[in-house]
Amino acid sequence: MKTVVLEPFFHKTKEQIGIRFERDNSLQKVVKRIWQAKWSQSNKFWYVPLSRDSYDRICKAFNGKAELDITVLKQYLEKRKKVQATKVPKPLPMQIDSQVVSMPRGSITRPSAAFNISSENLHALKLTVQHLMLKAYSASTIRTYRGELLVYFQQLGNHPAQTLTTEDVKRYLQKCLQDGLSENTIHSRTNALKYYYEQVLGRQKFFFEIPRPKKHLQLPKVLGELELTRLFNAISNKKHKAILFMAYSAGLRVSEVVNIKLRDVDSDRMQLFVEKSKGKKDRYVTLSPVLLDVLRNYIRLCKPRPKVYLFEGQGDPGTQYSARSAQKVFQLARIRAGINKEVSFHCLRHSFATHILEKGVDIRYIKDILGHFSIKTTERYLHVKKEQLIHIPSPLDDIWKKGAIEW
Repeated sequence: MKTVVLEPFFHKTKEQIGIRFERDNSLQKVVKRIWQAKWSQSNKFWYVPLSRDSYDRICKAFNGKAELDITVLKQYLEKRKKVQATKVPKPLPMQIDSQVVSMPRGSITRPSAAFNISSENLHALKLTVQHLMLKAYSASTIRTYRGELLVYFQQLGNHPAQTLTTEDVKRYLQKCLQDGLSENTIHSRTNALKYYYEQVLGRQKFFFEIPRPKKHLQLPKVLGELELTRLFNAISNKKHKAILFMAYSAGLRVSEVVNIKLRDVDSDRMQLFVEKSKGKKDRYVTLSPVLLDVLRNYIRLCKPRPKVYLFEGQGDPGTQYSARSAQKVFQLARIRAGINKEVSFHCLRHSFATHILEKGVDIRYIKDILGHFSIKTTERYLHVKKEQLIHIPSPLDDIWKKGAIEW
């Protein structure tokens, strides 16, 4: 029997059910008879408004004529339930300049309205979150965009966000700069607004003429070998030490360290598999011989032994260690080691990259090891053969050989 795939998508900011199938005249006749069914020229499939009634009509129309694949639609509806169950935080009090955006009919808000989000803008916020989830954006990106839009909608008061023009948004961002917001915050808010206006509302090139502030070039903060030795020796807990070793040994982000599963450690090929890291990219990195010995020793002593993740929390078996806990481990080690630099867990990644660069490793390899999209100091989109990456030694091995680190 023929298969018809039902999938969710947005059309003019409204949720729809896409009806996708291989070209077939008999199925074309069936779908044309479904009430409210329309053809999408850009997507090349039929669609109806997303509702229970629409779904029932689809099931009735294709009954006995085709099998319905609702896997993607079901996943989306389950995600949507979670979004709808999430309460939007109460807006924070803030002073709003009524001239932030000059509108033909007056100012965008009154001081008395500055503490609320209008129902229309609240709906826009929920719609944007749903859209992000449908596009499978990461939880971190969704949180960031949601937070930036929450502030934006607060500041608009009762004025509908969808009625603003490019010039209005320009003036708003200019006011943000005048109020002292950092370049990074402006970039983050611009990204969120760009997504809302161009992706959710479908206004193509809405931000084409809106410039972005130049980012401050911030050099990475790095620890030297002696500082790293003190840092590692300041921690006696085997799990905590293994977490720090792994981050430095392979140049991993904190989220990547806590997301490593037991199955991701390949001792035969001496590789670590990093799954769905930043940008949803998979990659392989070197598994240092020293790190492998450390991990084996840690697992042997760990009670209870990890079941799924390499580093698991104290809750239910199989739950991963939290990134926040790993960051606290680093800060505790930094304080105990007497390191006064203002550095975070991420400096282990910076230190790894800097140290292997100093040892002569080609920057093109470093780009792929770290999983970067690009490195400004080398050619853009430069790729290297993946199999060469596993032969690059870890800087942890060099420090270990000097015999200064305790285990």
